[in-house]
Parts: sequence; structure tokens; C-alpha cells
Amino acid sequence: MQMSDSKEIAAPPAEVYAALLNPEVLKACVPGAQEVSGSVEDGFEASVTQKVGPVKATFKGQVTLSDLIENEKLTITGEGKGGAAGFAKGGAVVSLTPSETGTLLSYEVEAKVGGKLAQLGSRIIDGFAKKMADQFFVNLQTHLAPADPPEAATDPAASDDVAGEDAPQPDKKGWFKKITGN
Repeated sequence: MQMSDSKEIAAPPAEVYAALLNPEVLKACVPGAQEVSGSVEDGFEASVTQKVGPVKATFKGQVTLSDLIENEKLTITGEGKGGAAGFAKGGAVVSLTPSETGTLLSYEVEAKVGGKLAQLGSRIIDGFAKKMADQFFVNLQTHLAPADPPEAATDPAASDDVAGEDAPQPDKKGWFKKITGN
């Protein structure tokens, strides 16, 4: 399986780069992560529980980082085993480019799966991988910028108590709708 995409992250490249190297941030951002430990120098050990189609398993694996260019680029290589569910292994090249709103994060992934996972077919695996990547970036964005500035601070009418309770209220959107536009 091969996949590539770009995501806009509302944080400077140095902050995004540091987050990608932090095991606590990774644990908070990787969907289904139960445990992430280790260091950049020695690699990370991870335990992730996921359901792919009818197959649910806990994958335990190793992740190593290489080709580190501070605040610009890194290569991630990993391998995980999920018992009877099978295995997954692969790598990703991640590039960070400064943008007007923060950082444009681009990635190219190449991965292989085996066991019961491979029997599910590429459409299910590809869809699952895309969903996982999208959720990771939503989580990363939320972690790096956990709260938007309050709308009341930018809307003078909202901070003026003269309007009272009967005044029309601004249309509020949750964080998920702001990110996805849905």
C-alpha cells in the first residue's frame, strides 16, 4: 500500500517537529494507542489496539526515526505484530514546510500487511489507513492548538452586556466542524 497527502497544521514547524518526536504527544494523537515509550535515539515501542473491518487486535511494535533534519524532515520506519490478526510494516517520509497559517506537513507512506489483515483486501486496508491518518492529524492539531481564541473577545457586541439575552447569538461551531468544515 502506498499513500501520500499534505495537511495544514496551525503551528510553526519547530513545534510540529518537536511534537512528532515526543512519545507522550504520539500516545495522545495515534488513534488506539495504549502505550508509547522510548526515545528518538533508541526508537519507540508502541502498543495500539484497532479494529480493521472484522479483525480487532492489539499491535505491538517498534518505530525508529532516521534522516532527521530539524524542523524540516524525518523518516519513520516501523513494524508491528498483532498475533493472529497479522502484521504491518512500513515507513513514511515526513516533510515540514513553513506556510502562512503555520506548517504544511507532507507525507509519503509505504506499508505492507500480512495475515488476516491482508485477506481483507486493499480497499478496506487503504480506507482504514486514510481514516487513521486523518484522525491522527485532527488529534495533532487539537494537541498543538487546544483552544481557539474565544469568539467573544473578537466580537465587541458579544462582550457588551447591553445587548442582553434576547440579542441574536453568533453561530457556534465545535472544534471538529471547524477543522473538517462539516
